[in-house]
Amino acid sequence: MPEVIFAGPEGRLEGRYQKGKGENPPVALVLHPHPLFGGTMNNRATYELYQMFVRRGFSTMRFNFRGVGRSQGEYDQGQGELADAATALDYMQQMNPNAPFSWVAGFSFGSWIAMQLLMRRPEIVGFIAGSTPANLYDFSFLAPCPSSGVVIHGELDKICAPEETRSMVERTRTQKGRKIEFKTVPGADHFFETHMEAFISTAEDYLDNRLAHDTPEGEFHGDQ
Repeated sequence: MPEVIFAGPEGRLEGRYQKGKGENPPVALVLHPHPLFGGTMNNRATYELYQMFVRRGFSTMRFNFRGVGRSQGEYDQGQGELADAATALDYMQQMNPNAPFSWVAGFSFGSWIAMQLLMRRPEIVGFIAGSTPANLYDFSFLAPCPSSGVVIHGELDKICAPEETRSMVERTRTQKGRKIEFKTVPGADHFFETHMEAFISTAEDYLDNRLAHDTPEGEFHGDQ
């Protein structure tokens, strides 16, 4: 997993990038938890999501938001971090100009950024969101959500009760042929510290089911 340094909106950004398999692999970008609360691209969930996409042949990157690790800049309340994520996706697409489609994954704060990114980038056909903090951030921008995805939450999450995130998912409108699924992992906390295998297994099952279909949009394409 080679280290990469690329130009971001406020200086250089540090990442880890793995080229995918074949001539034109799809692209996946993985976003880490909150920078002010210890979140980095080496967060375990972020790392495991990254490896999940690598195993499936995606060109995959995780990176540190501004002000984290060797990335320059300062925390910017999410606005700057969204710009960082957009720049990271641009960088990946420059290296994979013929990628057929893109996925985005995010954990906690990173899932909030991921969902904002997919609203702006039509090439993103799927997303995986872990421990989405619907009690801390406004998700009303998903109006309607243009991509199908899965939101995975710990049953015993004390930072954001799963009922709040489930309610957010149920209220979210989607474009025709798209669907957001909500999955809970029994016994898991916000960080899935003792349930990481179950978290990744849930994400893998969803991703594999989507990739098994002919269209990037998956089985829900055209169903509604």
